[in-house]
This record gives sequence, structure tokens and C-alpha cells, in this order.
Amino acid sequence: MNFCRIKTLFLSSILARYAKKNPNLKVVLTGCMMHYSEKELKNRLPHFDYFVDMKKIKKLSGLLPETLKPKDVQTKTDVSALIPISNGCNNFCTYCVVPLARGREISKAVIDILKDVRKAVADGAKDIWLLGQTVNSYRYNLKSKEIKFPELLRLVNAIPGDFWIRFASPHPKDFSDELIKAMAGCEKFAHYINLPIQSGNNAILKKMGRPYTVEHYKKLVKKIRKAMPEISLSTDIIVGFPGETRKQFEDTKKIFEEIRFSMAFISEYSPRPKTAAAKYFKDDVSHKEKEGRKDELNEILKKTALENNQKLIGQTVKVLNDRTEGNKLIKITNVRHPMFNIKNEFVMVKILKAKTWSLEGKLL
Repeated sequence: MNFCRIKTLFLSSILARYAKKNPNLKVVLTGCMMHYSEKELKNRLPHFDYFVDMKKIKKLSGLLPETLKPKDVQTKTDVSALIPISNGCNNFCTYCVVPLARGREISKAVIDILKDVRKAVADGAKDIWLLGQTVNSYRYNLKSKEIKFPELLRLVNAIPGDFWIRFASPHPKDFSDELIKAMAGCEKFAHYINLPIQSGNNAILKKMGRPYTVEHYKKLVKKIRKAMPEISLSTDIIVGFPGETRKQFEDTKKIFEEIRFSMAFISEYSPRPKTAAAKYFKDDVSHKEKEGRKDELNEILKKTALENNQKLIGQTVKVLNDRTEGNKLIKITNVRHPMFNIKNEFVMVKILKAKTWSLEGKLL
């Protein structure tokens, strides 16, 4: 199991269910939780049999007893394929444990990424996700030249087949004009992007170790929307970061109102052990205040999400299963069993109705 954080009761119920099916079940923990010591993890999480550091994940086979070593199995690729292109992070955001848990960023070889995408497409995948902790800082040195993320995007786009390309998670500081040009020029790029801002206040961004300003972010969004007017934009936000005043939070509200995101992943700050924020900043915003700020942003988000969706009424959009190209949930109303005949196939749908978090439409 690959975990960032663990809710013990939830985990216990899951493992109990699996153990009932298989009494010989052995569970391996990896992920960003591994920044804790193994002794501490064993005390907190007795459900797990083995603990493997993310930096040693490629050596997993050699770390396990012979009876548990991975075997070659035939797998069926889902309509979505998650393709890691890098691992680790060179950015040390003060609240984030990723660089401690995963180490410095290492980019995967271009030839291996393209091989993974080709295999996924051949196996039926139609929604390709390129993944990295800071995916757009990807760079790989070949003998003749250095391949950066915009060029990788173009190479994936050139692979034969009918599929969408998406990527996560980009960093605003690495979002170049060349990347925007590549996104707009790749016909397989699905016009959806999650672009984390984390805070709408420059002082808080600096405290977070985020090397950009609100003004830079706004200019970046303007460039992206100019190149791709129909793009759907979401973001990540942390509320209640240490020292965040009410006035500073109001700046984040203004950003929500101005940029009009279609979706946002809003987190209440909580200190992660060994991070700079946990070491040097007091967690001085109350839980109640954090919840209230999260609710305020969600109210703005509900309004802008609905208004963004209403603009799509009457338009014809490309749909894969229950998602539009802009990653919006959609229900097809004029097919009795919409997932039966058109499952895992691209179809065109006319939008008839808009809700806050979803759309309804007619299959054409």
C-alpha cells in the first residue's frame, strides 16, 4: 500500500476485509509515510508486515522473503493509465514531506516512458496521465540533447492511437511559455489542468517556500486561457497555514473569485514531522477557524463551478465514460444503460443541463 497519510480506523477495516478473504495476507507499506522511523511505524501501524522506503521501491523484490517476491502476472489495463515520468522533488516547500520521503527528483528515461504509453494504449487505455511530484520540471539528457517536459509531451502526442493526455502535478515556477505552446499544439492533450497555488497571499507563499508570487500565478493563468480558452482549471489550497491572518486569507478568497476555478482541493494545514513548517512555525490557527475558512472557499467554488458549467449548455463535448475532456463528471440521459454499449469509448454528447459538480447531456 502506497500512503501519504493514514487514518487508522479506516485502514483497519480495509485490512480486516482482505485478511478475511486471504488469511495468509502480507501487507507492505510504502509512500510518504516512510519518513517516520520503522520502529515508530511498527508501533503505530501493527497491521503492516513490511515497511519499504520509497527510495528503495525498485529493490522491493530483494527486500522481501522468497515466498513474497513479485511474480509475472497478466494485468488488464483500465481506460486510464498512470505513467510515472519522475520520482522525487527538488522543491522544499516548508509544509511538504515529499523531498524527505522520496529524495531528489530523478527523471525516467524517455524511451521507457514512451514504451509504457504505447503498451497502455495497446492494452486499451484512452486516458493517459503523466505523473511526477513536479511533473513539468522533467528533463532527461540524451547524447544529442536534453529532453524537457514540453518535448516529452509532443513525443507522447505523436504516438498513434485515440487517447487523451493529461499530467499531474505541475509547479507554477516550471510552467514555461514553451509548455503552454506544446499543450495548445498537441491535439491529444485534454484541456484540463490542476495548477496548485496553495495561497493567495505573497507573504504566506514565501513562508510556504513557494518561489512565485500571486501576480506571477495570475499572469500564468491568463497565458494558459489565452492559448486554450476552453480549458478547465483546478487548484490546490492550504488554509490555516501557521501565522495566516484573516486579512491574508481574504487574499485567497479574492483569488478564488477572480480566477473562477472549476474545482479546488482545499486542505486544512496540519504539521508534518521533520518539515521546516513543523520545526519553526507554531500551528496557531485553530481547527475551528481552519474549517470555517475551508467552508468559505467552498461556497465561492460552488458558485464559480456552477457558472462555468452553465456556459457549456448547448455545446457538444467529447466524453469518455463519465468524464468530459475538461474532467467534468457527466451523465448521459438518453441511453438506458450508458456504460454498456459505450464503455471505454469516446462519444460526442450535447450538454443539456448543468449542476454544480456535474453535467447532463444527450448522446449524439
